[in-house]
Amino acid sequence: MLEETREAPAAVARQMAADADTYAALARSLREQPLQGLLTVARGSSDHAAHYMAYLAMARMGRLVTSLPMSLLTLYQSSLHCEGLMSLAFSQSGQSPDLVAPTRFFRAGGARTVAVVNQVDSPLGEAAQWVLPLHAGPEKSVAATKSYIAQLVAGARLVANWQQDAALLRALEALPEALSQALALDWTPAVEVLTGADKLFVISRGTGLAVAMEAALKFKETCGIQAEAFSGAEVKHGPMALVDEGYPLLVFAPRGPAQAGLLTLAAEMRQRGGRVLLAAPAGTPGAELPLAPTANEDLDPIAAIQSFYPMVEALARARGANPDQPRHLSKVTLTK
Repeated sequence: MLEETREAPAAVARQMAADADTYAALARSLREQPLQGLLTVARGSSDHAAHYMAYLAMARMGRLVTSLPMSLLTLYQSSLHCEGLMSLAFSQSGQSPDLVAPTRFFRAGGARTVAVVNQVDSPLGEAAQWVLPLHAGPEKSVAATKSYIAQLVAGARLVANWQQDAALLRALEALPEALSQALALDWTPAVEVLTGADKLFVISRGTGLAVAMEAALKFKETCGIQAEAFSGAEVKHGPMALVDEGYPLLVFAPRGPAQAGLLTLAAEMRQRGGRVLLAAPAGTPGAELPLAPTANEDLDPIAAIQSFYPMVEALARARGANPDQPRHLSKVTLTK
């Protein structure tokens, strides 16, 4: 896991050096033949990456994006209307039947289908009309790291091409250096605080929520901590009643419109007695975990998860667990 985490900057550089014509052609088709609906199809870490892409598309372009409940097709055999739709399936392996079957269904119905996948010769890659390779290289770790980061980049790259945003594309080109800087940041205070934890809130908002969701999953997978991810707004609608003296919270507060509210929330949770680990740019009052800036604040969450991964790997070992052999889990999960 740690080795593959460290490979992420190189994986992103490979991705950004390849497939420019494919992204441009797909984006051009989206501009010339506007969509009536956009669906994401994914599970686990890949679903968190899809959430990030969806937020960018909605925030930057005003395009509503829906996360497909795959069981509508795989279990309930619903006859969804495909006209004017595009589905984007995110996966590392491209093996799971509940990703492949919807992609085949939508393509047969006339929808545009895209696979954002690491193994391009997989059933998912073969099922989709368009394939956006991750170029992450072989990923053996059960807990995805570099493939998740590559998926975040692919989603942002698609939106940047679709929007014809040259500034965002330039920021993506510069991202490998920012990720290398993020890898070098010291997050050991989180290991010290969380070694004995059995529960945890992970909080962010906006573009950062996708990495909060991913972090919560990694706490579960590698450390056996019951971690829950919440929006900084949603946590006030009930969940914060659990926060009492010493309750641990990890708050991701990267740059952007959501940051001020997240900093206020962190201060409120400290007043309640919560043990808040605030991840924010260097110099932010109360921040114990530094975040590396990127060339565009919409990409800052990608650098944030890059800093998180080595910490959670070290935390698992500090708790006596082996992050490379999570209990009950395998690399490829086949669900229907």
